[in-house]
Amino acid sequence: VQLQASGGGLVQAGGSLRLSCAASGRTFSSLIMGWFRQAAGKEREFVAGISRSGSITNYADSVKGRFTISRDNAKNTVYLQMNSLKPEDTAVYYCATSGSLKVEMNAARYDYWGQGTLVTVSS
Repeated sequence: VQLQASGGGLVQAGGSLRLSCAASGRTFSSLIMGWFRQAAGKEREFVAGISRSGSITNYADSVKGRFTISRDNAKNTVYLQMNSLKPEDTAVYYCATSGSLKVEMNAARYDYWGQGTLVTVSS
């Protein structure tokens, strides 16, 4: 599976960004999709995940109510809509796929990773 993330950039606190992750190489609809992030000097952390049909989502507590994950299986793409951004959201954001049957929060359960896209939120 090849993953290409895009949509990162510089935004002021309170602003919004939409990340996209395009997948190829395997039936997209058979994969759990997740977004993770890694800030400088910190470990990679789970942000959001979505089931194969898109009917089930899961979020880290730090982004609940501000971020929304969605997917378009016809376009082989998963999205992360990020609203009310905070400086602490600054990180490299990665999309990843899992062959699990449920939405996973553990990075070790994800098999393929995109290259990451940088999100910088200024105060």
